[in-house]
Amino acid sequence: MSSDKKKIKFRHSIRVQLACIFIAALVLVVISSFVINRFFLQDFYVRNKSQRLERIYQQIDLLANTFESGSEEFSEACAYLVNDNNISAVVVNSSFDIRYSSENRSEILISRLVWHILSNDEQKAPSREAPMGGGTDKIPGQPEKKTGRDEKILRQTDVYAMSIANDPMVSSRYIELWGILENGDLVFLRTPLESIRENASIANTFLLYIMAGTAAIGILVIWILSKKITDPVLRLTEVADRMAHLDFEARFDAKGRNEIDELGLHINELSVKLKEALSDLRTANNELKKDIEKKEEIENMRMEFVSNVSHELKTPIALIQGYAEGLKDNISSDEESRNFYCDVIMDEADKMNRMVKNLLTLNRLEFGNEEVKLERFDLTELIRSCMTSSDIMLKQFGVSASFENKDPLYVWGDEFMAEEVFQNLFSNAVRYCGGEKRIEVSIKESGDKARVNVFNTGQPIPEEDIDHIWEKFYKVDKARSREVGGTGIGLSIVRAVMESLNNSCGVINYDNGVAFYFELDRA
Repeated sequence: MSSDKKKIKFRHSIRVQLACIFIAALVLVVISSFVINRFFLQDFYVRNKSQRLERIYQQIDLLANTFESGSEEFSEACAYLVNDNNISAVVVNSSFDIRYSSENRSEILISRLVWHILSNDEQKAPSREAPMGGGTDKIPGQPEKKTGRDEKILRQTDVYAMSIANDPMVSSRYIELWGILENGDLVFLRTPLESIRENASIANTFLLYIMAGTAAIGILVIWILSKKITDPVLRLTEVADRMAHLDFEARFDAKGRNEIDELGLHINELSVKLKEALSDLRTANNELKKDIEKKEEIENMRMEFVSNVSHELKTPIALIQGYAEGLKDNISSDEESRNFYCDVIMDEADKMNRMVKNLLTLNRLEFGNEEVKLERFDLTELIRSCMTSSDIMLKQFGVSASFENKDPLYVWGDEFMAEEVFQNLFSNAVRYCGGEKRIEVSIKESGDKARVNVFNTGQPIPEEDIDHIWEKFYKVDKARSREVGGTGIGLSIVRAVMESLNNSCGVINYDNGVAFYFELDRA
């Protein structure tokens, strides 16, 4: 299966297709050239020789007018013309006296001249007043006219005629021209046709070898060049394939500045932009995911909040309702019972009032609506003042508290928020203090931070509950919380305040109790 796939890929590759196109074009050119040479080269040679005979005739006519016919200058000039062109020539006067002859046996040429003159049906003797051959003008290259004398007329004018004729004396065919010069002399020119045929045959054979060699070299060159052309395309294909599989690190290495290289540079640019777009899309998707999770979290918090508030308010409302109905129905007629009923109603109403206030405070902190005012204040004085105001509460729960720090310690923060944090931690320590009923408050300085520790004796917080005590309405001991009047919101307020102040808070378990702490920046 893999082998077939490779074969299909090779067969349909752009390199093979380009090579086949170029090779087919090359073979077509070679075959066309050979066919044209094979069937038209001889005719071309004949036409070329015919035109050359005509030019030499005209030049001899000009020489006859320039030099005296038969003079040495005339003979030398005629010899120069005919020797360079492989032409036999004879010039005679009207009495057939030789004025010039290129051959030693000039009688052969003269006999051929006489034969042409006598063979002309329309005029037995050449004359410029009486055209030779009737004045017909046959253009070489057109179909030749047979005369019945084993002769093909190529051209006839008023003063000369040209044909392809067979010389029976030498059994060869020639292109022959005979005519009358302006001075009245007769001229006869001829060139062998056999040499033309031989030259054409040799040229065709040589051309065949040349074309075969050229075709072989051309095919090799085409195959090499096609690889050079298609290699960038294959590299582009590889880059595009990697991009299709989301690998945007792939790059096209442009080695020139042609269209393929420009395309490769554009693909590189596209890869960078796609990578950036995909990164932005992933970022947006991640943010959307977070938003959805946050929305779900808020929705869960809302439902939990409603459930917790309903649960927390259910008991005090029920108590208030029950004792209020008791008062209305005069269940207890004595003054002391009525006062007790009123105290319960007032206590439960106070708890609900504190809960609502704490919830409002926590809501402002969590949604960033609480304004934070950073100022420099004495932390020692703040703690001492809060503990003094809580003296009645300490006596009520039978708890002793100590604070050893006496020197002022200045910190940066919101003094009102810091007071609320300490008050929550201190009141929480009072309510849940057990064992020796002792609370120890201390401040420890570490670097640029001041840590306030509130330690109370009693039972440590279970490890599974430590991560949850900062959540709203979470209570480790619900019965104990109800007994001491806890709402489960105080520690949530502590955490929210410390986050708004960009500082930390926490809890540490000891064998004989629990210590809560919070930190502020030293001034």
